[in-house]
Amino acid sequence: MAEADTEYSYVTGSEAKIFVEGVLVGNGVLPANAAIVADCLVQADLRGVDTHGMNRIPSYMARVTQGVLDAKAIPELKKLTPVVGQVDGKNGFGFLAAHQGMECAIEMAKEFGIGMVSIKHSNHFGMSAWVVQQAIDAGMMSLVFTNSSPALPVWGGQSKLMGVSPIACGAPSGKERPFILDMAPSVAARGKIYKAQRRGEKIPLDWALNADGKPTDDPSEALKGVMLPMGGPKGSALAVMMDVFSGVLSGSAFAGHVTNPYDPSKPADVGHFLIAIKPDLFMDLEEFKERMDYLYQRVVGSDKAAGVDRIYFPGEIEQLRQEERMVTGIPLVEAEIKALNLEAEKVGSRPIVVSRKD
Repeated sequence: MAEADTEYSYVTGSEAKIFVEGVLVGNGVLPANAAIVADCLVQADLRGVDTHGMNRIPSYMARVTQGVLDAKAIPELKKLTPVVGQVDGKNGFGFLAAHQGMECAIEMAKEFGIGMVSIKHSNHFGMSAWVVQQAIDAGMMSLVFTNSSPALPVWGGQSKLMGVSPIACGAPSGKERPFILDMAPSVAARGKIYKAQRRGEKIPLDWALNADGKPTDDPSEALKGVMLPMGGPKGSALAVMMDVFSGVLSGSAFAGHVTNPYDPSKPADVGHFLIAIKPDLFMDLEEFKERMDYLYQRVVGSDKAAGVDRIYFPGEIEQLRQEERMVTGIPLVEAEIKALNLEAEKVGSRPIVVSRKD
């Protein structure tokens, strides 16, 4: 089924947050923590990153029910030096550990120019761009790394070993849009394959190989095989880099031992690595913002290749999508609504309320 033929219902961002918070609290998450997780998930939906939004709730709740994700866990922060901290996620939601970690990094950067936080014993934290946005909202540049469960072969290999672990970074600007990069080292994020499977859609043939090592457009077959790295050995090396900084350095699982977020059999033990940087270390803040604005204008104003109508700054498409969805709502197919409402039914929270349908 092509995406253009799919029938959607639309949910407002505020309704989505209320719904997600209700399910989380019903599963034992403290209300204040539920608000953070819900905000991060809905940010992804609003930005069009549906693979990392509220549709993750059923898999997260399965892990909570199985006792391999602690819904009540509160991350523990330790300051190691004036500019270095570590967060123990205590096997709780990755959103909470990353939020606390970036908050700490930002405070250190405000005083010392830079702050670095390593995070261990965490879980999937959704769309990396929300952590970057947290730094941008505080006027900071940032680097955001995480590792993840095996999905990619190393270059020259044939079995899953490295994760489709995103590399993300950002910088504030002045009058123009901020710079936000959030990309996986694979041709496509694995969440897009789960999304296609959920919606009964096919995937491009260059995304993944099936269990026999052949290209496939069937998402179910792709999930039995391996993802393909972008740029061949370059994408593979980036995936290894994420494991070095997020897994090896933090003390979390690494080298293929992170548990898949859809596998409710054991803790994931994900690691993250965050850096916040004060942008006016080497020049006046206004000069920095002017330089960022100039960079934006040079990028989007570049001569266009044949057939190109518009050039976008990294992160701009998602920001435009967010502005659009703040008005139109978040699109969901019927199967997604049923799966979400089943989670609400299990804990007696209110079902999701659809604002309109196609």
